[in-house]
Amino acid sequence: MVRESDRLIRTDVPHSARIWNYWLGGQDYYEVDRIAGESGESVFPEIGTMARQSRRYLIRMVRYLAAECGIRQFLDIGTGLPTMQNTHEVAQGVAPESKIVYVDNDPLVLTHARALLINTTDEGVTALIEADFHNTDQVVIEARNILNFNKPIAVMFMGVLGHARTWDDVIRITGALQEAIPSGSYFAMYEGTNEDPRLVRLSDYYSKTGAVPYYVRSVDQVREVFKNLELVPPGIVPVNHWRPDDPETANAEPPSAAWGGVGRKP
Repeated sequence: MVRESDRLIRTDVPHSARIWNYWLGGQDYYEVDRIAGESGESVFPEIGTMARQSRRYLIRMVRYLAAECGIRQFLDIGTGLPTMQNTHEVAQGVAPESKIVYVDNDPLVLTHARALLINTTDEGVTALIEADFHNTDQVVIEARNILNFNKPIAVMFMGVLGHARTWDDVIRITGALQEAIPSGSYFAMYEGTNEDPRLVRLSDYYSKTGAVPYYVRSVDQVREVFKNLELVPPGIVPVNHWRPDDPETANAEPPSAAWGGVGRKP
């Protein structure tokens, strides 16, 4: 069987992780991704700002879960390419013994993710699972080899569920992961929403580039994912308004088109 990481990395078709890396100011993209990224900016000039706001949300969320909730196990599904602080760096910066499992199936992402493994702390664990998040059984089975599913785990979907084939898939995927983790665990996600029509147009444009489509969701759909969880205040909000480091400055900013939140499993 050919594993995902053995596939040829396509440099002639734009890829979401590489375009996102371009918008974040990274260096891990090809010319086709730069062109797609610049075209996206012409449709939605704030996309780079949204990308950076989303990454800062991840950093604040992981820090909150590690420092204030005592979470020491993280399952980050849809790793993406490294740019700003990564999940294991934030979590292990708070608690060096933290265990972080990344999940992805893109060959370029996997190559970079493997390089990250050497940066884990001596006390902690940083590991990689090669899997498609549509296959939740595989994700859970392989994660059980590293994480203790009898103790609280934080499951993270950071802007990747827009690549799920249907909304029913989103509900199935998130429901399966929420079911698998024990009481006292946390679930976190954000997604691009249809709050800004320019992001909707960007999504439509992106689907025509030949890359895997990204479907923006409604805020109500994002809320639906959390229906069986206890929402952490302030609930489901624009990512730049979720527990900001500087509330006064953040609240003065226009709300991001990316919305997210964190929920605790009772």
